[in-house]
Amino acid sequence: MPAKIRLQRHGKKGYAYYHIVVADARAPRDGKFIERIGSYNPNTNPATIEIDSEKAVNWLHNGAQPTDTCRAILSYKGVLYRHHLQQGVNKGAITQEAADAKFQAWEAEKATKIGDKTSSLANARREEAKKRMADEQKTREARAAAIAAKMAEPTAEAPAEGETASEGEAPAAE
Repeated sequence: MPAKIRLQRHGKKGYAYYHIVVADARAPRDGKFIERIGSYNPNTNPATIEIDSEKAVNWLHNGAQPTDTCRAILSYKGVLYRHHLQQGVNKGAITQEAADAKFQAWEAEKATKIGDKTSSLANARREEAKKRMADEQKTREARAAAIAAKMAEPTAEAPAEGETASEGEAPAAE
């Protein structure tokens, strides 16, 4: 039975989230599966990925083949790197301690990158909000100036009471 690590779609139309499952390759996409090993929500920024890396490494060691999207997700979370290091330990190329140290160093670097990305996104949102507020303030000031100018100009349609007619006009007959 060929096993696949793949995504199983859930959620409503236009707002999908996925379970990462191990399933028989012949089973339908959202059908029967062997084991659920994680979840993936692409609707957040950055995408939320929760995965049991021990189970995933075990399934990779047993021969389960990830789909292209799952391979990218597993790579992003370091599962494929752990599997690679574990193969080196099994062959005797490196020790378990060295493999653990390499993975911890990689994990710390990855956490730093993710933290930098989330902080830069937050800063970009903050700067965008400041820019919108400045533009809105300029618009308000322009509207206030236009209203003040309109209120300040005299109405020249009819002469006010008590004013005499100009020279070219004949006096009104009484």
